Amino acid sequence: MDNALICGFVLAPGRTGRPLGLADALAWLAAGGQQTAGEFIWLHFNLTDTSAEKWMQANLSLPPEFFEALRVGSRSTRIEDASDNLIAVINDVAFEFSFDPSEIASLWVNVSERVAVSARVLPLRSIDRLRLAVKDGAHISSSVELLTHLINDQGDVLVGIVRDATLQVDRIEDSLLVGRLRQKRADLGTLRRVLVRLQRLLAPEPGALFRLLRQPPPWITAHDLDELRQSTEEVSLVISDLAALQERIKLLQEEMIAKVGEQTNRSLFTLTVVTVLALPINIIAGLLGMNVGGIPLADNPHGFLVIAVIVLTFTAIAGWLAFRKKD
Repeated sequence: MDNALICGFVLAPGRTGRPLGLADALAWLAAGGQQTAGEFIWLHFNLTDTSAEKWMQANLSLPPEFFEALRVGSRSTRIEDASDNLIAVINDVAFEFSFDPSEIASLWVNVSERVAVSARVLPLRSIDRLRLAVKDGAHISSSVELLTHLINDQGDVLVGIVRDATLQVDRIEDSLLVGRLRQKRADLGTLRRVLVRLQRLLAPEPGALFRLLRQPPPWITAHDLDELRQSTEEVSLVISDLAALQERIKLLQEEMIAKVGEQTNRSLFTLTVVTVLALPINIIAGLLGMNVGGIPLADNPHGFLVIAVIVLTFTAIAGWLAFRKKD
């Protein structure tokens, strides 16, 4: 059963987090109001263990909406108030993210005044950053501050993704400027699909947060609301950067298509010129090679030279006409 719990901490204002297991969590919950003022617990579960959801249903007072979100597996980002609990579906990237659309996954969070619960299927970057921060002694005063810290970590992860994607686009653009296309169109297409998916999944998050801030649960302090509002604004800026980078990739793709079209036109023109230049000699060779009587200049000792001059003359005229057409 302990395999279902990735980590657990008891947190309080001005104190570092104290690790706890499931048995410790049950003892803490059984203590009721005997905990230190402002103290709360954070439990982070691994949903690949089927016992995780059963334990949460049996021992935690979580609203039905949270378990419904787990079962539905909704990928849309949202934060909503359900019976004075904050239920959040946060989209994040896998720990070993390599710009693959399949490496974007969801994290489910339920936050009340005294208990914060998070659950995931795949190892995710943002929640792992939060876990390491708490483990290293970060002071977190409330459960909402824990959620704010998570959103800030998500913003930092997104900033890193935008930075790495920008570097890739810069390299592809440099290759395009020197005419080395190779497979860069496929690279841009994959990169753009990842960014589009990230933006589509993350775009509802600021709106959901702002709606929540207008009517928050009564136990959230004004300070926590201000911190949550700032985090929301930072996430909005990162999403704007994602949209701008998508537009830049789209322009690069269009320029690549134009360059490919230009190269195709040049190749077709070269083939046309070769065909036109070879036309006189092919016609004359065909006529003189029919092995019938009356072939001109057959008995003339200078016949080959005459034919060669005629071929070269017509070839020069055809070449002049072709290049004049190009000009």
